[in-house]
Amino acid sequence: MLLLRSLGLCLVPRTGSHPAGLLLLQPPQPWHTFHTGPWLYASASSKELLMKLRRKTGYSFVNCKKALETCGGDLKEAESWLHKQAQKEGWDKAVKLHGRKTKEGLIGLLQEGSTTVLVEVNCETDFVSRNSKFQQLVQQVAVGTLLHCQNLKDQLSTYSKGFLNSTELSELRAGPDREGSLKDQLALAIGNLGENMILKRAAWVKVPSGFYVGSYVHGAMHSPSLHNLMLGKYGALVICETSEQKANLEDLGRRLGQHVVGMAPLSVGSLDDEPGGETETKMLSQPYLLDPSITLGQYVQPQGVSVVDFVRFECGESKEAAEAE
Repeated sequence: MLLLRSLGLCLVPRTGSHPAGLLLLQPPQPWHTFHTGPWLYASASSKELLMKLRRKTGYSFVNCKKALETCGGDLKEAESWLHKQAQKEGWDKAVKLHGRKTKEGLIGLLQEGSTTVLVEVNCETDFVSRNSKFQQLVQQVAVGTLLHCQNLKDQLSTYSKGFLNSTELSELRAGPDREGSLKDQLALAIGNLGENMILKRAAWVKVPSGFYVGSYVHGAMHSPSLHNLMLGKYGALVICETSEQKANLEDLGRRLGQHVVGMAPLSVGSLDDEPGGETETKMLSQPYLLDPSITLGQYVQPQGVSVVDFVRFECGESKEAAEAE
């Protein structure tokens, strides 16, 4: 018996026409037989491919395995297949969720060089707005808007400001390292997170030498993967003209942005405006948020800068309020 085992053989009782008492010698059979496609057996290389695709895409092991089997083990094709399937499921889910209210979300503020953008992306619940996948979508929208703005060919002698509505935002490219448009990324996010979402709006500002853009995001948190992207519920850009580069411009710009977020002016106004009455919505004649004993104009004048324009976003505000600003 020991000899038989050493040869990898085993004894099997007689069946059929074999003489009584005769035992057959057969090699041992495996416990289970799986069909996993021509390429995918329990090899180290196939497991490594599966783990690599899982890490790269974030999709489940089941879906990654199916993608590799469908694409014959080609990692690049499997990744593309996964994205297409997720996008299709996302669009299907987006159709079902369309019309559900989206009052929550995030404001994103991104500055690079002389260009600054402010974007708003909405979802249904605050819980989802704190999800890293939703924050990644806000980042993609901010980067897409920044690239759009930087590609505009213009010779600036003064500042320029522009706005993008939901439809215009959706058609922007998703970024330099991603295929498709922002609406494709929106569909993926809806499919992953299961809530209705919209790319609501964006604003951008470009300034030449002699101008400065102050910025502020209320309740700000940094994006986990893009250090100069700030996320929050309120955001403001304040465009200032200055004759010289001052050391305190960043701090001054942040204070002006705080005022715009807190006091919600509708226009800049002028230093000659008297406080009170109809001028309450004019920025320079409003009581300064951080020192109500003086007006904002009185705070700004000694600083050697002139406030010329601003943009204010409040997450979830009505369309009418947004258009008024």
